[in-house]
Amino acid sequence: MTTDESAFTGLPVPGATPPTALTIAGSDSGGGAGIQADLKTFLACGVHGMTALTAVTVQNSRGVADFLALPPELVAAQIRSVAADIGVGAAKTGMLASAEIIEAVIDACAASSIGRDGRTPLVVDPVAASMHGDSLLARDALAALRDQLLPIATLVTPNLDEVRLLTGLDVTSRSELRKAAEAVHELGPSWVLIKAGHLTEDPECVDLLFDGSRFIELPGPRMRIPHTHGGGDTLAASITSALARQAQPIDAVRFGKRYIMRAVADAYPLGAGVGPVSAFWRVSEQPI
Repeated sequence: MTTDESAFTGLPVPGATPPTALTIAGSDSGGGAGIQADLKTFLACGVHGMTALTAVTVQNSRGVADFLALPPELVAAQIRSVAADIGVGAAKTGMLASAEIIEAVIDACAASSIGRDGRTPLVVDPVAASMHGDSLLARDALAALRDQLLPIATLVTPNLDEVRLLTGLDVTSRSELRKAAEAVHELGPSWVLIKAGHLTEDPECVDLLFDGSRFIELPGPRMRIPHTHGGGDTLAASITSALARQAQPIDAVRFGKRYIMRAVADAYPLGAGVGPVSAFWRVSEQPI
């Protein structure tokens, strides 16, 4: 892998086959989060995006009204299909909905050499609820996520609500982030990125990256912007894109942090609720 950032931040040469990334996640009918956010981010970051759809949500800027989980065997078949033919440079998970889907995803990833013991990096965004508080994970699925999926993750990216669900720790200050990172790392992933966006009293947004021995602070401005729908998906997808382009995990996370800060800064209103973060800033204006 490379530490030359120019190798994974630019766009591929037109006509050349780009690196590939797979998102294993749910659909957002409003287009702001889920696989829609992931695919926009993959394109903006110079990788070809592929999908294994786990669930269809009824969703808009105001929240999630309903969702339907797909059969686990169909989710697994999607993963195996693209991995066997096209190949997967890196993969990420988002909404997984049920324990049965999580177990099917783990089996399919193992068969496709995806995960920390395979050749393909796996980023786990442990989505349990939407930003509006709507549940996106069945109660019995949390244990499967914590005990079975996290141990095969290259990187896990929990926010502070997800840290509490996974470990029981209630983080209320920056000084407690290290304890949270250690607790999540004990669950098995190679790297942990604790997202500190919910520490609203902190004047900065200092996320914390941990690999079991090193703590790496990733500071950024705390932007008081109401439109942040899809922010977690977008961060994980941008990191996955850099990993697909052969970046080291620490460099991929640094790239993702810069990407999401710009995406939030350029977020736009949409509908009557919370608008999405933006990928438009990475798209060059071209004549038609």
